[in-house]
Amino acid sequence: MTSADLPDLTAADAVLFDLDGVLTPTADVHMRAWRTLFEGLFAEWDITPAYTDADYYAHLDGRTRYEGVASVLRSRDVELKWGDPSDAPDVKTVCGVGNRKNAEFARILREEGIAPYPGSLRVLDSLAAAGTPAAVVSSSKNAEEVLQAAGIRDRFPVVVDGIVAAREHLASKPAPDIFLYATKLLGVEPSRCIGVEDAISGVRSVAAGGFAAVVGVDRGVGAHALSAAGATVVVSDLDEFVS
Repeated sequence: MTSADLPDLTAADAVLFDLDGVLTPTADVHMRAWRTLFEGLFAEWDITPAYTDADYYAHLDGRTRYEGVASVLRSRDVELKWGDPSDAPDVKTVCGVGNRKNAEFARILREEGIAPYPGSLRVLDSLAAAGTPAAVVSSSKNAEEVLQAAGIRDRFPVVVDGIVAAREHLASKPAPDIFLYATKLLGVEPSRCIGVEDAISGVRSVAAGGFAAVVGVDRGVGAHALSAAGATVVVSDLDEFVS
């Protein structure tokens, strides 16, 4: 697919991007952190079958941290008390397990840093040149930290992340609430905007919001799965929009 076959992002009233796996390769960091967490946890608690990357795509990708923990454990017939977000990482609750993962994620980010995808930077440059606003819409509560680490925080007048969603009592993806809240902050109509996602739940979120187009970025989920979830076009990298 060439750029001529794709929607013109600069013609939209705004373009709303997921963060992990779309702008930055933090999805890889999240996957590593989740794998470290659950491999250790399953061995410690004698849980079978073993954790695999398929669990990430089925239960974690695009979900909030605690919902993801509960989903993975439920798939192994393990139920934990939800607990409280203030639970220490060693507490045997959904929140405690989620906080253990976040500590591992923060360690990797701190020690190795993060850089945005070159193709995503080129798209952001083209949007800035055209005067098209861009926003970040992410379920992650680490979005601000990641954007700062990647050096691109100043490119987005609006960032709606997991912290904002909790504060505003917004339903998480695949509900459209956080995308719609971002358009409200931008002062634009969803039907004149484009959403960009790499997760099935995120694609469903944008599609449910009535956006003009839903761009799926295939970082491993699969083009067919993204299309089935509601993506109007699927690319392997955002570089395809400016090549």
